[in-house]
Amino acid sequence: MSIERNQLLSVFNGLLQPERFKDYGPNGLQVEGKNEIRRIVSGVTASRALIEAAIDAKADAIFVHHGLFWKGMDGRITGWLKERIRLLMAHDINLLAYHLPLDAHPELGNNAQLGLKLGLKLGVKAGVQGQATFGDQNLGWLANVEFANAAVLAEHVQTVLGRQATLVSGDLQKPIRKLAWCTGGAQGFFESAIAAGADAYITGEISEPQMHLAREMGVSFIAAGHHATERYGAPAVTAHVANECGLEHQFIEIDNPA
Repeated sequence: MSIERNQLLSVFNGLLQPERFKDYGPNGLQVEGKNEIRRIVSGVTASRALIEAAIDAKADAIFVHHGLFWKGMDGRITGWLKERIRLLMAHDINLLAYHLPLDAHPELGNNAQLGLKLGLKLGVKAGVQGQATFGDQNLGWLANVEFANAAVLAEHVQTVLGRQATLVSGDLQKPIRKLAWCTGGAQGFFESAIAAGADAYITGEISEPQMHLAREMGVSFIAAGHHATERYGAPAVTAHVANECGLEHQFIEIDNPA
């Protein structure tokens, strides 16, 4: 089966509702390719490696979390950006990218899927009675948990994600009863997580200020990797849409230790 590009775009937009978000770049179709789409590849970032792998897979479209265009770019199509776009256009491949809308989807998004991988009880998005969100645009999630301390939680995260995590805590003996998380580069949400009553916070990255806040506030901070925390939403959303539209789908993992 196949679907026309604009029909596929309409399905993704209807599912992810990008109009609800103030984002750092354009959501939706970023590079236009062929009109008829039969095979779609999903991945985390529209890197050259992913594009080349999609070409080898004979993809008609690529769906990613991190696209090619961001606020603050100077607009010149040179160097690495020119090469990625050249490959897409030479092979007539569509590139679709959804940033914050992919983080936020209540079942298939990055935060929901990370919660599922970690075995957390979901149903924590806005509008669900008795649960809460936090942070800018309510992107962060909260859940009640039972971990003896932050070290046990960090070990669990490392086992599930298959990579080393950075743990900072002012109280390594404190039981973890309320957990906050937001995938990717959401270290700036740490203060909001603390204000929401979290005993620990999981995100992808840590910056210098969060180490001091964790120690001073007694709230644990776990940096588990930007890529590692955000590699579940894109394949979940794309698999859902591909099944709905009768398309072939393949997730391609491009390893990234960051």
